[in-house]
Amino acid sequence: MTSDSGSSPDRPDPSDANPALRARVPDHVADGCFSTGAIVMTGPSEFIVDFLQTIGRPHRVASRVVIPHPVMPQFIDALQTNLELYRGRFGDPPSPPTPAPGEQPRRPTPQEIYDDLKLPDSVLSGVYANGVMIGHGASEFGLDFLTSFFPQSAVSARVFVAAGQIPRLLESLKGAVRQLEQRRQGGTPDMQPPSESNPDTNGPDTNGPDTNGPDTNGPDTNGPEEGTPPPIH
Repeated sequence: MTSDSGSSPDRPDPSDANPALRARVPDHVADGCFSTGAIVMTGPSEFIVDFLQTIGRPHRVASRVVIPHPVMPQFIDALQTNLELYRGRFGDPPSPPTPAPGEQPRRPTPQEIYDDLKLPDSVLSGVYANGVMIGHGASEFGLDFLTSFFPQSAVSARVFVAAGQIPRLLESLKGAVRQLEQRRQGGTPDMQPPSESNPDTNGPDTNGPDTNGPDTNGPDTNGPEEGTPPPIH
């Protein structure tokens, strides 16, 4: 059984004039997962975003989302728009704590990161997304990744991210796109299919995301504000 996102209490009703905003939410996706950080990898035709949970042991990949190259800039634009809306309403999101000067620990290699992560079989192949709907409250952002196929769009993954992690996630995504553009301009072929040892080195701080989690005051009771989702291809 599925539910329509237009009737969800935590999502505003999408306009009937824009069917791309209507997406069904399968039961196994509806609860979503909370992410404390992300790693971005680049494949020959897609980006892979691994959303991590690093609170408690074992650390694990909570959700893996596969996004085609042409869709990623649209996702970045939508996330940037929502971040600006958030800042206009709540101010700058809280920044994760940084180590004191002279106490910067060694940055682990990508292989070391994945050696320490549990990657469940159910997540290994990831889920495809060619669109996204984004909402936010006072302390977190909600990312609904979509598959837009005839006759019905659906939510393939739902991820919640603390507001303080969004600027770092944006920089990781932008860095991955810049690297891809530089390779193409240099006439070099796309990198080989991503592996656990080759996540984007511009990704988030591999010392781990903020373990303090989101603001315990909970989300804004006025409900999330929706940004403009990217066009669906």
